[in-house]
Amino acid sequence: MVWIPGGLFKMGSDHHYSEEAPAHRVKVDGFWMDQYAVTNRDFAEFVQATGYKTFCEKIPDLSQYPGATPEMLVPASVVFVKPDGPVDLRNPYQWWQFIPGANWRSPQGPASSIGNRMDHPVVHLAWQDIEAYSLWAGKEIPTEAEWEFAANGGHEGREFAWGDELVPNGIHQANTWQGTFPWQNLGDDGFEGTSPVGSYPPNDYGLFDMIGNVWEWTSAWYSPRHPDEKPKACCIPKNPRGANETESFDPRQEIKISRKVMKGGSHLCAPNYCKRYRPSARMAQPVDTSTSHLGFRCIVREVR
Repeated sequence: MVWIPGGLFKMGSDHHYSEEAPAHRVKVDGFWMDQYAVTNRDFAEFVQATGYKTFCEKIPDLSQYPGATPEMLVPASVVFVKPDGPVDLRNPYQWWQFIPGANWRSPQGPASSIGNRMDHPVVHLAWQDIEAYSLWAGKEIPTEAEWEFAANGGHEGREFAWGDELVPNGIHQANTWQGTFPWQNLGDDGFEGTSPVGSYPPNDYGLFDMIGNVWEWTSAWYSPRHPDEKPKACCIPKNPRGANETESFDPRQEIKISRKVMKGGSHLCAPNYCKRYRPSARMAQPVDTSTSHLGFRCIVREVR
């Protein structure tokens, strides 16, 4: 773990996606943070020690999903599957598939394995899974504010964690998508899919892969915008925890599922589709949903 000193910073952005606005000042205390995302090797040690079974390895409870069809009530997870050619970017079902048997051990489905991916970030974990791991490890999941502060690496106002150019001097700084998403991945950075942790330069706090590779869970409940900034210095939020759980529901859904904030973008973020390979970027993630491009890392808060 590395020490993140804490401080005052401008959280969010007024120049990108609407959910990142408004930019506002926030204070966070210092904390320790995992230098790398939790890997398959790390999670395997936890499972071996505890016998833990992840959310997507269990048969879903029909009472929690009224009206679900039988083929959906099986152990399964959501996997990115690259289409053969251009598709309608308004329909994510063109590249996301609900695959029975996909889980952290078999990230692309039953025929796949993590045998040669032990140093890759673990994926296909729902919120309850990362809570269980962090409790076992004696750690916690960072808030959105803590995560974003750490990702900035002690800098403020830069477009990316490393500066204002996506690929400075032609050198890739993070595992993102090169080419036309979702069907053409040129692999200019040497990877298609996840990469071993630490494959790219760290930020100025010594943290690896805060941008790209996999999205990362935070403990913050999601709301579709940040709170408006209070004009007085006395009112600057300190160690904010995010929205209330009641604000995290998507009113368009018949089944109300709480959502957390995920941060950092992933290997699927591309200039033509998802420009969320930035510290201020954020998206909502249902707590009961695991995917092939979402992982996590832990923190330990300063004891006072």
